[in-house]
Amino acid sequence: MVEADVLLRGGEGGDGDPIMAHPPETDSDITLQEWLAEMIGTDKGIKLDFKSLDAVRPSLELLQLVKPRLERPVWLNADVLPGPNGNNAVMDAKGFLDTVTSFFPEVTLSLGWTTGWHPEQHNEGYSWTMVKEMAQICSTLSQPVTFPVRAALVRQSVSELCWLIDQSDRYSLTVWTGKQDVYSVEDLLFIRENFDKSRVYYDISEPQNSEFKKAIGIECEI
Repeated sequence: MVEADVLLRGGEGGDGDPIMAHPPETDSDITLQEWLAEMIGTDKGIKLDFKSLDAVRPSLELLQLVKPRLERPVWLNADVLPGPNGNNAVMDAKGFLDTVTSFFPEVTLSLGWTTGWHPEQHNEGYSWTMVKEMAQICSTLSQPVTFPVRAALVRQSVSELCWLIDQSDRYSLTVWTGKQDVYSVEDLLFIRENFDKSRVYYDISEPQNSEFKKAIGIECEI
């Protein structure tokens, strides 16, 4: 899959076109409309990561025009709760879900937590409060939901995250990594051993990605 961050040109509260950019950037050389046009006919699924509620509706209007021609899955992502070491700058969960389901009631939702990771200290994982709040948000949903979780924080959160995805057979995890995070292939293997393999996706960087594939016997793409 290909993931892209989406916000409005001009930043928070802006009234410009949806663009492909990550805060604090407020401009980009590619619009969401141009990016979606490039994705039509490819063999890649897409994941749109929304950084502001203002960007959601105009983006979904564009997506609605091309979705029938997209041949692979579409995921829509937002951080809707504060998580371990995370800030409170989260997407309004109700506003996000109401808007998404009004356009695409069956699309896969990717609902996460804001997180942080600090190399010089012990980093707490996802707490029971955090996973129960997420379960409450998702309790009335009927579509697939994947929960993006930070690889460096999963090992200390196994009981909590296992409980969360056990609440519905529509739930899964997406293990992702921060650029500066320190984690090992052993940590990834630990995740693989402690969760149902069919319910975990991976979004990890090199060299760990290739090392992980080698460790589980998957040939790496060149």
